[in-house]
Amino acid sequence: MAKNDTTQDFVPIRSIRNGTVVLDNGQLCSVLLASSINFALKSTDEQTAILGQFQAFLNTLDFSLQIYVQSRRLDIEPYLAKLATREADQYNDLMRVQLREYMEFIRTFTSEVDIMSKSFFIVVPYTPIDTNVRSNIKSILGRKSNEKAFDPVRFDEYRTQLDQRISVVEQGLGRIGIKTISLGNEELTELYYHILNPQEASSAPKQ
Repeated sequence: MAKNDTTQDFVPIRSIRNGTVVLDNGQLCSVLLASSINFALKSTDEQTAILGQFQAFLNTLDFSLQIYVQSRRLDIEPYLAKLATREADQYNDLMRVQLREYMEFIRTFTSEVDIMSKSFFIVVPYTPIDTNVRSNIKSILGRKSNEKAFDPVRFDEYRTQLDQRISVVEQGLGRIGIKTISLGNEELTELYYHILNPQEASSAPKQ
């Protein structure tokens, strides 16, 4: 790292606005949180149908997607604390004993086995045409520039193009039974913070 370099110089994100990530190279991204399907519990016919629908969905796309799976160690302490507050509300001695035994079981079990929570994200990108052209010209000429190839004045125009892609993804996944929701600014900030700081990503996000 050079003397005048800052942490921001190594983060590929220029800004996050209106639920959209603007990357340093001028590309825009929207991130969708997706629900999951318990594929193993489906019948053979259902599994075949799901795979066929997913294949059909992929064939309709004329742009790339990124599927990101995030695993975090589940923090069980808030759950145990909630149970502890309910112990005093139990009028039956047997119920209080059972509650304490249950809490001890959970505490012992989670100390021996990592309980992980998984979240599934779909990253939908859009690269403005003028950004692609400028980047390709610089690549051909062998130039490197610190200029951010992004026109903020045309953000709403770019966002409209990105929204069209998001709609295609939401409808395609919806036919398979997968629900999606777009992340807002705060959720995006938290997501990328944990991606860029994996040592702090062991705990589950606060609800």
